[in-house]
Amino acid sequence: MIPARLRRSPWLLVAAQLGAERWRLLPAGAALLLGTALPLAGPQLVARFVDEAVARAPLEALLALGAAYLAVALAGQVAAVAAAYTAGGAAWRVTNRLRERVAAHAIGLDMAYHGRHTPGEMIERVDGDLLGLTQFISSFVVQGLSSLMLLAGTLVLVWRVDPRLGGALSVVVAAGAVTLAVAQRRVVPHAVVYREETAQMYGAVEERLAGAEEIRANGAGRHVVARFLEAARRVTRAETRWQVRGGAVLAGANLVFALGTAALLAAGILLRQAGAITVGTIVLLFQYAQMVRAPVEQIVGQAKQLHEAGASAARVAGMLGERPEIVWPRSPVPLPAGPVSLRFEDVTFAYAGDPPVLRRVRLELAAGRSLGIVGRTGSGKTTLARLALRLYDPTEGAVRLAGVDLRDVGRDDLTRRVRMVSQDVHLFAASLRDNVTLFDGEVPDEAVEGALASVGLRRWRDALPDGLDTPLGAGGTGLSAGEAQLVALARVFLADPALVVLDEASSRLDPATEEAVRAATERLLAGRTAIVIAHRLATLGGVDDVAVMEAGRVVEHGPRAELTDGRASRFAGLLAAGVP
Repeated sequence: MIPARLRRSPWLLVAAQLGAERWRLLPAGAALLLGTALPLAGPQLVARFVDEAVARAPLEALLALGAAYLAVALAGQVAAVAAAYTAGGAAWRVTNRLRERVAAHAIGLDMAYHGRHTPGEMIERVDGDLLGLTQFISSFVVQGLSSLMLLAGTLVLVWRVDPRLGGALSVVVAAGAVTLAVAQRRVVPHAVVYREETAQMYGAVEERLAGAEEIRANGAGRHVVARFLEAARRVTRAETRWQVRGGAVLAGANLVFALGTAALLAAGILLRQAGAITVGTIVLLFQYAQMVRAPVEQIVGQAKQLHEAGASAARVAGMLGERPEIVWPRSPVPLPAGPVSLRFEDVTFAYAGDPPVLRRVRLELAAGRSLGIVGRTGSGKTTLARLALRLYDPTEGAVRLAGVDLRDVGRDDLTRRVRMVSQDVHLFAASLRDNVTLFDGEVPDEAVEGALASVGLRRWRDALPDGLDTPLGAGGTGLSAGEAQLVALARVFLADPALVVLDEASSRLDPATEEAVRAATERLLAGRTAIVIAHRLATLGGVDDVAVMEAGRVVEHGPRAELTDGRASRFAGLLAAGVP
């Protein structure tokens, strides 16, 4: 669990994650120190070489200085590679842990939150933002810290050569730093806008790709492309504003240091004419001036990454700052073993900003009995099922399972005892085993085989080339609608829940396939409490009770046999009217 103060402060969040890598970062720190000290020694050797050459020193001495310079340069490069390798590994470990936490947090957020954000936006937050942080952390450790240490070391050495020159160079560095700091505050908001627009564009792309078949079939391609181009234009405008301001920062810093280098060289020439320094010292000053400029240019060059990383860190912290409306109890009340009863007590529910979907619903289902719910589209049937699964909490009233308010039941207990099969079956791009077990590697193959046999898929499974290891396509590619529905029922068989919710589970099937699903469903519901939501009244032939809903209210409820024979029954009227 990430503390609230870290969620509120993006950079504290990143720093806390880096703290977990402090021992692994020690080799990177040693390599950075070595990689900083060796380049600082290079100009000293060059200055000595120039002075020795002017003094007509022996060739052997000059060759020795040249060899020492090459050795120092080679060792510096090796140290830089070692620092990059260790820092890059630490950056990936840090952001992968953070990515895992963000993904888990996103999955744990309420359905209302997911309804407000497209999958493309979520992908950008979980992956895109963290990829930017990875690149920044690795480059900051290798280039940022190295540049800062190199800058400090260079200033110290220039101060030792001549305090006046050291003071002048320090002023130049301070001016560049102030320029960068002021500009950064103005650039970061534009980086945040760019990230937001990018997330919106990815969300639009994902939405259009998901509906590609319907878009093509109905000739909406031009409209979709036009909408995408408008989203791309917004991204371009946001990026242009960000890049222009970032470029201005780079140009301003370059100008400051170019003027500073020229002034330092002019001062060095004057000191040489006064006999205060040697020619080699002038060369030394020039190289140090270049060494000061190089790390600052790297820092300025990283300014854009810093801006983007700041925006990414803010978005990640904002994501982790989202709190679910559904709060699970710290001391949950356990559910009893065996079948459970279900009761809705004066339940009223409204989605955020909308009028109530359910109004004072009173409904009771005894343990081990099945309830069929019918009604027009929008009458509240699916919402009732979502409340039974605690995907939402009632606005008023309570939903009780075995007499226990769902708000007092633990998450693991509820998901283990209550399962749902909807008309939109989701299969993953994974093996058949993983699709049935939902990636639970501890489930034995015998249990998976038994669940498949229970829904009538034994022959189908035997015909698969790799058995349980056969890969299934994302979204059920390669499977018929009936096969996908039966795989979903096998998941529920494997879980062996106390309450099963079937939401229009056979509404899209042909009669022959629907009969196979119906037979599997009857075996699944035997001895279990169940809610069956259906438009086709024929699918409710095996339920014990029926509830008819209109405009968010239960207008009729009772045993199916009584409602079927009752002359004043609404359900009987629907059957008499020939509703399938």
